[in-house]
Amino acid sequence: MSIQKISKTRKRSSGSSRPENWSRAMNQQEGELVREKTYLTQQAKTEILQVLSFLENFEEEMDGLLEISAPNPYVKMSTYLVKRHLEAKAVTPTSLIGASGVPYATASRRMREMIDNGLIEQRPRTSSGRSYSLHPSADMLEAWTQFSSRVRRMAAQSFGSADLRSGTQDYYFGGSYLEAQTIQPPQVLLEPLKLSGDLRVLVHGDPTFMVMHGLKRQFEQVVGCSIQQRAFSIDRLHEEAVKNAHRVTSRYDLIALDLPWLGEFAENGYLLPLDEVLDVERLQPSDFHTAGWQAAHWGGKPYGVPSQTTPELLFYRKDLLAEAGLEPPLTTDALLKAAARLNDPVQGRYGIAWNAARGTALGHTFMMTCADFGQPILDLPKQAGGYDASRLADGGYRPVIYSERALDAAEYLMALLQYSPPDILSMSWYERVRPFASGRVAMAYGYTLLAPYFEQNPACAAHGKVGFLPHPSGPNAQNIAPVGGYLLGIPANIAPERLEAAAEALIVFTSPEAQKLYVEHGSRTNPRYSVGADPEVRRLSPIFEAVDAMSWRDELQFWPRPPIPEINDIIRICGEECHDMLRGVKTPKAALQMAQDRADRLLREAGKL
Repeated sequence: MSIQKISKTRKRSSGSSRPENWSRAMNQQEGELVREKTYLTQQAKTEILQVLSFLENFEEEMDGLLEISAPNPYVKMSTYLVKRHLEAKAVTPTSLIGASGVPYATASRRMREMIDNGLIEQRPRTSSGRSYSLHPSADMLEAWTQFSSRVRRMAAQSFGSADLRSGTQDYYFGGSYLEAQTIQPPQVLLEPLKLSGDLRVLVHGDPTFMVMHGLKRQFEQVVGCSIQQRAFSIDRLHEEAVKNAHRVTSRYDLIALDLPWLGEFAENGYLLPLDEVLDVERLQPSDFHTAGWQAAHWGGKPYGVPSQTTPELLFYRKDLLAEAGLEPPLTTDALLKAAARLNDPVQGRYGIAWNAARGTALGHTFMMTCADFGQPILDLPKQAGGYDASRLADGGYRPVIYSERALDAAEYLMALLQYSPPDILSMSWYERVRPFASGRVAMAYGYTLLAPYFEQNPACAAHGKVGFLPHPSGPNAQNIAPVGGYLLGIPANIAPERLEAAAEALIVFTSPEAQKLYVEHGSRTNPRYSVGADPEVRRLSPIFEAVDAMSWRDELQFWPRPPIPEINDIIRICGEECHDMLRGVKTPKAALQMAQDRADRLLREAGKL
């Protein structure tokens, strides 16, 4: 089976034996018609849910008006089915009959009539086909879309207001059910994904992907098939993703990549360029945080979709700084002074925690600390807001590890040691945040994805007392929040017959509806402006408003970890040499000189120098 670009309407592929763009003008009129019937916009879903809520309230009022009434099973089953569909909740024949309001035998006949008339679709829930779920057909959803619009227009004509979303009108149209600006739950696909076996996904074992795993059943209802998710630590994830790329056929339909790995996977042909296999506009690119979306590109092409955008911030205890009469630190000098003031080993409290474990963990810290002092790890050209990492695919770059500003960064890390916990040299991603949450540490560098450790544990000392800042900056440098997180991409060696389903699943898992669902169940990462602006999301944590503000101020930057193919090895080199420096085995100058020499040799052997 050939691989072709998947249009907005999920057409079957045919034609050439490799990915190629379809003409957007071809069959445009037919495509628009089909899309209207198979894909509901966010506005349409909101409108339908508001009208459904209004009808439920209205029916309750009518039932109380007259003692004698008779339910309409067609309407009651239809409203129940559509509402559950838009909320991505399963509907069985038994539950639908129970919602009808009429005797079992009558409801069974009415349900069969609706199935026979193409209003209800049945989808097998098991391989045997003996159990099935019920879903509204495209015709039913189209009817509800048109009906909802008509109800709004009639209400405007009757009650004299054209603005049905303002003021008291919200009461009549479900203001108590949902707010006009809120994002609704994921929508069940009208056609389940056509796959042989499970949808297979390879991810990182972090809190956000674990939230996705916890929502597995709900997303199986959305996509119409079983989902199998494998999770690994960061180093093992890289190892498995590379191993998978060398298999004849990928074991996975979607894979998660740490942002810096993109160049390696794109350059080596491990991923499919997304603009060749789906209509990128369906991803709503303008809704992603700018830095996160730019980081998904290599050579001007998108190779993944931001699944998590999780900048590394400074977490600080607002109460402890206030008690000490300290302002939140915006510079590295101010942070050192605050750390010294808050450091109290006798009482078992330390000033600061950070990634200092040997290898990958410390390598990331060093690169991002260099960025705090205005030094990229490569000789990148300057641009407004920092440095330009968008043209790395053109080559011509070299490492810049041994420099005056990099030496300032190394000495800053040495200074942090005296205010850090005694086990700092073994602390990595999670170990640095746990003591902060428990109250053993007053400040910590940490990714937003780790915020659940103190935001969702009311018993911990830091709960409700944490402030968020971009990285404090060194002299003559700007405050930045280095962007981390993961992309979801499609392996280049995916079986051709699985490509269309993988593309649809990619759109579902990275949609605003899915991202909001992750947040509601504990995630503190968010790649989209619309999700961060959702009032329900903002009420869950101050971190979303803080990150959005950083994005608008252009403080979210991905150049501190430039995604060149060799970056994983450079990170490891920096982490090994800097660890020797922190242990006192090497001076800062000697450690940086050795890291520079090793990185130069690496690029020479790769033919890049």
